[in-house]
Formats: sequence, structure tokens, C-alpha cells
Amino acid sequence: MKKTSLSYYGRYPDEKGKFGRYGGIFAPEILMPALEELHEAFLRHHRDPGFQGELGRYLRDYAGRPTPLYYAQRLSWRLGCKVYLKREDLTHGGAHKLNNTLGQALLALRMGKKRLIAETGAGQHGLATAMAGAVLGLKTEVYMGEEDVERQRHNVYRMELLGAEVHPVKSGSRTLKDAINEAFRDWIAHVGDTHYVVGSVVGPHPYPLLVREFQRVIGKEIRQQVLEKEGRLPSLLVACIGGGSNALGAFYDFLEDPSVQLHGVEAGGQGLRTGRHSASLAAGSLGVLHGAYTRILQDEYGQIETSHSISAGLDYPGVGPELAFLQETGRLKVYTATDAEAVEAFHMLAKLEGILPALEPCHALAHLAKISRRLPPDSIVVLNLSGRGDKDLGVVQKFMEDRK
Repeated sequence: MKKTSLSYYGRYPDEKGKFGRYGGIFAPEILMPALEELHEAFLRHHRDPGFQGELGRYLRDYAGRPTPLYYAQRLSWRLGCKVYLKREDLTHGGAHKLNNTLGQALLALRMGKKRLIAETGAGQHGLATAMAGAVLGLKTEVYMGEEDVERQRHNVYRMELLGAEVHPVKSGSRTLKDAINEAFRDWIAHVGDTHYVVGSVVGPHPYPLLVREFQRVIGKEIRQQVLEKEGRLPSLLVACIGGGSNALGAFYDFLEDPSVQLHGVEAGGQGLRTGRHSASLAAGSLGVLHGAYTRILQDEYGQIETSHSISAGLDYPGVGPELAFLQETGRLKVYTATDAEAVEAFHMLAKLEGILPALEPCHALAHLAKISRRLPPDSIVVLNLSGRGDKDLGVVQKFMEDRK
């Protein structure tokens, strides 16, 4: 692959929303004014100390930031390297998603929007949007694939308790991809008073930019916390990748530190050779999905293939364009973990540390377990524990029963 020098800050995305050849704006003409309005509003308000102060207060007093950087001593003994867990699972709502939804909801208020819409897979982004809508007094509606509604019923109920209306999507594969399609259709029909809260670093420009910026709080905290605890930067950062917001949020502020390795771990599902996976970076090809040019899962005719993962939050046939760019430059190394490996990691962390993790970051932990003995003995590893596992208990239980 082509290697490029990463003097990164301020260069990406460029004025066309591109990360190298990735990204851009592939959207219906009717949405172009809304995307331009959103970009202008983001650039104006994101630099405003008043906006940053208000967002900072909500992140601190409502979301519970900063989240701890926890030294997982017993896990470290098991793996043979020093492992810290960035506890995004302790954020209000149980995942990193609230970092982004609070930022976008505050931006929507400043744009005069009265209604929020969102898509969700595992339910965590929908829940975080419902929370942001409730605390800021904005009407909220969430699109969720019918299959994910079945897998994540308790998150659906939580969204409804917070006042959000949940729309099950019955088309296509009935998962996250189809929920995004329906959310875009809604936005086209109600673009005047509605803001679409995209949940990851995907979609047309400026979404990959603004979601990255709202999630950067993760990496900024990691940097400060690990320096306080260890006096040096980590040797390795590990995070799962679906769309990629938790990974990019953790990685971005380390891109210009070559001593810090970055490992992203995709959902290998039932194995790459089976075709039943969600590994767009590891096994996808170049194409356009949901408004951006990136790596996607598609057949020889360009039709989007059905993705698969035991974790609803990774069950998406594409990936953020900036992550595709970072992989192509060689800055990001990409790996996969299967459903079975993720479930095994789930049980390992529960028994060793008393933490029930979401299945999404269990993929990152499964990868770390595979490579840990090959790391230098003085390695310091930070794993982004992007969510908690309450939502996945039924899925794990069924998986274990089916294996008997």
C-alpha cells in the first residue's frame, strides 16, 4: 500500500470533505443546502468558547466525563502485558455515543431545529439521541432495523421511556444499513425543521468530521490520563470498528505519535471465508455507501451485501472514510475477531475484572488476547471499552445455549 507522511492536523478532510480519495459528498441535490448549512454551523459554533463551555458542562455534569482509565491488573496478568481500559461503558447511557449526540443536539438548537432523527443498530446511539433530545427539549424519532429491535428490546423500551418514538424498519436486511436509509428519507422530507444525528464517522461530509471532533474527547482524556499514570504514551491503542466513531475518537490525537501503534478490530462474524461478517476494511472493496466513498461490502454488480455480526453495533457493511484512509496510509492496522472469539472475551473480562462489556469492544479484547504474548514485555496497552454489556446478555446467553 502507498505510504504517505502524516502531518495530519488541519489537512483532513480537505475542502471537498475528502480524506485522500475517501469521503466526499454523494447525496441527493435536495440535501445539499442542509449539508452546507450544517457544515457552516459546525465550523462557526465548534470554535465558539460559549458552545464549547456549554458542551463541556453537559459532558461533565450529565454524561459523567472524564471516564476512568482503569488498570486491569488481573487481565494484565492473564495476557502478559499492562492493559488499561478506557471506561466509556461508564458514560451515562452505557456507551461513548452520548459524546456525539450531545454535541449534535446542541448544534441543532443553535441552527433552530426542533426535531432530531437518528438511526441505531445496537440501540446505544438511539438511546443517546433520546437522552440528548430529552435533556434539551427536542422531539426525537429513531429508526431501527426490525432484526435489531428483536435483539435489543430493552434498549427500545429505554428509548420510549425517554420520550423517543422508535420506528422498526422492515425493509432489506432489517438492520443498521436499512435504518440509515429510512432516516435519510425522513430527513429529505423534513429538512427544514429536522436535524439528522448521524451516529458514526460515516455519511456525506461534514458528518465524518463533526462526529470525529465530538468523539475526540476520548483520545484527549486517554493521553492525559496515561501520561499521569505511566509518564509515557501507550505502546498500543486497540478499539473495535463498525462505522468507527469510538475507534477514531480514541485514535485521532495519537496519529502523529509513531511510537503508538493503532489496531482496529472488525467483526469477523462466522469467518471471512463464509461471507458472514462485517469486515469492510479487511475484506471489502471501494464504493459509495450512505453518501461517502469508502470501503464497503458489495457484490460484483455493486449491490450492497448483507453484513453479519453477533454485535448489532458492528453489523454494518461500510466504514468511516477516514479510517479507510488511515488503513491505506499504513497508520492503522486492521484485524478481525469472530463471533465466538468475542463471546469468549466477554466471559474472560467478566470473570477476571467483574466487568460486563458490550460485545462490540469484546472484538478488540479478543484480538488483544491473540497478540498479547508477542508484545514486548514493557508494553502499555489501552483498550477502548466503548460500551457496557447489559444489552447483550440475552444474545450471549442464546449463543452459549445454541453451542451446547
